Amino acid sequence: MRVGVYVDGYNLYYGGRAHCGRGTAGWRWLDVRALVLPFAGWSGASLQRIVYCTARVDPNDSPSASTDQSIYLSALLHAGSVDAIEEGRYDSWSKEAPLVSSPAGSKSPTLIASTGNERWDSSLPLRRASGGAILATVRKREEKGSDVNVATHLLHDVLSGEVDAAIVVSNDSDLALPLKYARAVVPVGTVNPQMNYLAGALRGSATEGPGRHWWKQLSPADFRRSQLSDPVGKYRRPSGW
Repeated sequence: MRVGVYVDGYNLYYGGRAHCGRGTAGWRWLDVRALVLPFAGWSGASLQRIVYCTARVDPNDSPSASTDQSIYLSALLHAGSVDAIEEGRYDSWSKEAPLVSSPAGSKSPTLIASTGNERWDSSLPLRRASGGAILATVRKREEKGSDVNVATHLLHDVLSGEVDAAIVVSNDSDLALPLKYARAVVPVGTVNPQMNYLAGALRGSATEGPGRHWWKQLSPADFRRSQLSDPVGKYRRPSGW
């Protein structure tokens, strides 16, 4: 059974960071093939093709992160940990947003209401809104294309008969429809790299279509057991990884 593997690289990265800790070493130098191989439990399964979908960090934002990422992507290909890397892009734009007092990532942000007496440097991009909020002009950045690239490779390989089964590593609910179509043709495994529950839109029946579908969730141990050798050829694990 030829198995295609389709990885949302940023979804996987942020899942690993949540599981293992942002400042913790020992999980970033990830061997994708070693990570997914234990989950390919169908009879006679072999990993035919692994596609890793990501986007390059802008070196203007973080030169060190851009360098580290380039080293890692080269190591993945050199080690045969993935067969193809499909790159999306980052978009950035300015946007006004209200100031809040809650920690970043809070699900219940508290707006900071203007008293009308605040004083700030006139060079700062701040203004009072008519509704009482204080608005700041901020830079927004968003990775684009990874989910579309995962879906495109998945459906191309499934519908052209290139693979007999598929594994998708992501918890992005935008992949619900491509996964539904793929499950109608071949057995599909869905690997949730996040700490939170599987997105409801990605759920399905194990018996639909050809059946033998499954859903798994990664743990910190999965990340730590699945590390590339160091070095991989001329590529060395970045410091702190």
